[in-house]
Amino acid sequence: MHCPFCSADDTKVIDSRLVAQGDAVRRRRECQSCGERYTTFETAELVMPRIIKRDGTREPFDEEKLKSGLTKALEKRPVGVDEIETAMTQIKHNLRETGERELPSLTVGEQVMAQLRKLDPVAYVRFASVYRDFQDVSEFADEVKRLNTDEES
Repeated sequence: MHCPFCSADDTKVIDSRLVAQGDAVRRRRECQSCGERYTTFETAELVMPRIIKRDGTREPFDEEKLKSGLTKALEKRPVGVDEIETAMTQIKHNLRETGERELPSLTVGEQVMAQLRKLDPVAYVRFASVYRDFQDVSEFADEVKRLNTDEES
């Protein structure tokens, strides 16, 4: 680590602590040349796969898009922010776990629906209706029947 004050490369770690629920390390450093102290943060860089959209275009994974979709589906539902964050973490973990560099958007949508199904059935049906492009009330009814049948099993 180069000193931000004098650019020397001889620095010493004085203190290290876990921050952000253990997702990052805060290090207090001291430059051996100029004696200045500064703080650095270290986090793991996890690469998400690129997403192949239905029209064949490719785009980087967008965490904000994921959060927006979940939040819209869960609007005015009794689901806390922590539960949404946990669902997002699980979706991202599942996508990285595939080991693929590119994934179809269908895979992301299915992961979102699986998490919404666990969180809130109403939010699940809301999302599914848009995602699967329901054309009439019978498609809603069929999805609700499937949901009820799965919950009874």
